Amino acid sequence: MRVLAIDTALGQCGACILETDDPEPLSAESLAMERGHAEALLPLIDRVVSRVEGSFSSLDLVAVTIGPGSFTGLRVGIAAARAIGLAVPCPVVGVTTLSALMAPILEDAPRRLVVAAIDARGGRVYAQAIAASGRLIIPPSVLTIREVVRSLGSGPVIVVGSGAAAIVTDAVAVGVDARVHPALPVPDLAWVARLGAVADPDEALPRPLYLVSPDARPQDGARLPLQ
Repeated sequence: MRVLAIDTALGQCGACILETDDPEPLSAESLAMERGHAEALLPLIDRVVSRVEGSFSSLDLVAVTIGPGSFTGLRVGIAAARAIGLAVPCPVVGVTTLSALMAPILEDAPRRLVVAAIDARGGRVYAQAIAASGRLIIPPSVLTIREVVRSLGSGPVIVVGSGAAAIVTDAVAVGVDARVHPALPVPDLAWVARLGAVADPDEALPRPLYLVSPDARPQDGARLPLQ
């Protein structure tokens, strides 16, 4: 299966094409950025796809990160994925950023509780945790750092993502065996593709995962009266 993976949820604008039987992508590119995804994404996808024989018509699936993450970034990536899926045509699936962050660590079968944590500001994180046995300890949630630490037990724990350092600092302070994973705090594009390839298109829908309400809200004073 040939999968186009797209990520604009956090601090990168990236895409790759992966054959699911191959260990490395056929083509990949990512740009570190917090803003500007809307301008950068489509030219980047065009460059990635142009390096692969068959171009867009060779795709079997599009996988896109659906959050938690940047409100604008998510909308840009999901809109592009849906448009490509309609044009090819092929199925489009959503992959959560928390799952994508944890997947390469879980693949190594660590004897530790694995936590993905994305900074949600104000002392909170978007978090998910899975035990070495595969048991879900923390479902995708928005929690305070203290609430996450209370769920960890005595460890050992490994934490990945932009909220990892804050969690590990508090965990170590109360005697928990915890450490930060050295991976970049953005999803691995190849793992977005792999997770997408095994997802059920009827269940893993390409729509934003919001664990909290978006900050942007309509201004009542700007509403036009109904005619």
